[in-house]
Amino acid sequence: MTVAPFARRWVSVIPRIPGSLILFWLLLALLGPVLAPFAPGEVVSRTVFAPISAHHLLGTDYLGRDVLSRLLCGTGSTVLLCAATTVLACTGGVFLGIIAALKQGLTDTLLSRFMDGVISIPSLLSALVAVAAFGSSVPVLVLAMSLIYMPGSYRTCRMLALSIVRRDFVLAAQMRGEKSGYIVLREVLPNMTGPVMADVGLRFIYAVRLLSNLSFLGVGLQPPLTDLGSLTRENLLGLVYGAPAVIAPALTIAVLTVGLNLALDSYKGKAG
Repeated sequence: MTVAPFARRWVSVIPRIPGSLILFWLLLALLGPVLAPFAPGEVVSRTVFAPISAHHLLGTDYLGRDVLSRLLCGTGSTVLLCAATTVLACTGGVFLGIIAALKQGLTDTLLSRFMDGVISIPSLLSALVAVAAFGSSVPVLVLAMSLIYMPGSYRTCRMLALSIVRRDFVLAAQMRGEKSGYIVLREVLPNMTGPVMADVGLRFIYAVRLLSNLSFLGVGLQPPLTDLGSLTRENLLGLVYGAPAVIAPALTIAVLTVGLNLALDSYKGKAG
């Protein structure tokens, strides 16, 4: 067996990795609580910050709860909540951006100035204000983060749509008298799928970062709910002992964001 065919075989596998990573995280989010060996809130050991063992594959936390069980549930909460945030933010941003590019004039000006005002406020500050005003329930977190990240999606999609609406096939559709909905769904949106998907991945990563920051500060998901940021915060004392309870959730955040970055690179390649 020569080296060249072997290398080509592995190179051909590389493009499939990002999609597999996305599928892995989605399945883990959905099936994680079912696969957890213990209830996430159950105290299963008298030893706190216990090391890795056959009974507790990632040790125990500061109360003696199984870290693997809590990590599986926390990963599911993080992925699903941030996915819902990303869908809302990017759906609103994409269609508002396309509408602004099609209508232009006063509609474009009003939408753009509003989005500029929202994006000028730091994301963490906006989220803290929303939580202070309305509480830290799941709907509040999802809606607040969606509004925070919608302007970025809007600006990206408006820029893309402005270059597309000037093309001949869009002008021809307008001359035929096609309605705005038809032009958006059949002419504009299909021609910006690659860059939009890359932007969706970026918004998801930003949402994971913001949710983790909020939970680390203690204003994110509240008990009995948990996520990766709160798992890291509540086990900070385990750093003294090098406990897996604090290392595992922090490492999971890193692996999750790096995996999504790989997926982004693949979509950027397709877009190019």
